[in-house]
Amino acid sequence: MKIVNVVGARPNFMKIAPLMEEYANDPSVEALLVHTGQHYDEKMSDLFFRQLGIPEPDINLEIGSGSHAVQTAEIMKAFETVVLDHRPDAVLVVGDVNSTIACGLVAVKLGVKLIHVEAGLRSGDRSMPEEINRVLTDSISDLLFCTEQSGVDNLAREGIAPEKVHMVGHVMIDTLLKNLERAKSSTIVDQLKQKGWIDGEGCFAMLTLHRPSNVDDPSAFGHILDALEQIQQDLPILFPIHPRTRKNLVALGLQERVDALENIHLMEPIGYLDFLKLNSCAKVVLTDSGGVQEETTVLKIPCITLRENTERPVTAEIGSNQIVGTDPKRILAAYEKTKNGHWREPQIPPLWDGKAAERIVRIMKETIACESGQAV
Repeated sequence: MKIVNVVGARPNFMKIAPLMEEYANDPSVEALLVHTGQHYDEKMSDLFFRQLGIPEPDINLEIGSGSHAVQTAEIMKAFETVVLDHRPDAVLVVGDVNSTIACGLVAVKLGVKLIHVEAGLRSGDRSMPEEINRVLTDSISDLLFCTEQSGVDNLAREGIAPEKVHMVGHVMIDTLLKNLERAKSSTIVDQLKQKGWIDGEGCFAMLTLHRPSNVDDPSAFGHILDALEQIQQDLPILFPIHPRTRKNLVALGLQERVDALENIHLMEPIGYLDFLKLNSCAKVVLTDSGGVQEETTVLKIPCITLRENTERPVTAEIGSNQIVGTDPKRILAAYEKTKNGHWREPQIPPLWDGKAAERIVRIMKETIACESGQAV
């Protein structure tokens, strides 16, 4: 069984790592890894490959940045050659980035089966590019692997045949559980203590921001800063800043405002192990990232999501997540709730047990390999 696996952006790397490891243990699977180059700088790509033990990509398309249309088109043009040259039994895509839908479209137009890992997630917000990518990829996929029950339910409502859909848990949590002990040995907390930014574990907040609805909109970004200005008076805030967000701080005229806040510490993007270490020992995490909502649930760290919705409702239903949007009053109310210890102790969602990749490969072999007339 020959599978072409696609990654393009940093969230994909944590999801593909356990699958590549599982393939390596199975001689009946020939797995090729294609990196589209959607995230291409050392901090956003190469470092994650090294830390997660992902093999060097067999093919790197080196697409780089661009508008959604340009990036998607360039990926499609380059990936078509890959599929025609290698003639895989299936193409596997993960998540909801432009590489996901671009490579998915190429596969199905060439008559190659498409597998979507992390299928069925829905925010209900079509203004999010990721939501469009999710909906379209699911609609053309032959095998859909879900991380939570909401994904199964969403796909049923959308008319996806139930035999295509499988609840398997979450490969990103496979990666987290495998690397948690390694992350504990990270020296990042000690380094930041020496810089005088934090006093130690449990004495700081983590912040990530990258969604266009937050960082492209001066009103939304400004409202978030209103709340952060209050929080940083009480707790240091560590802010590994996305390149897009850093650029917009300047473009929107907000850089001087952030610079004036002595207890918000901007950091360059950091590696997976350092990021996991900081999230695991933060007092609270503020984010607009979907993946961080899931990681904090497993880490049992309070999460405040700076969005009006989430495509990962299990994190709010049984996890540590509070969804508050960008209203400063709501952000601060959630922070006070967390600070006072009134947030709910999270549960771990079903099948988030570190074995999702194992289930996925087994189901792929039972379906795609058998349909091709191969022995399992």
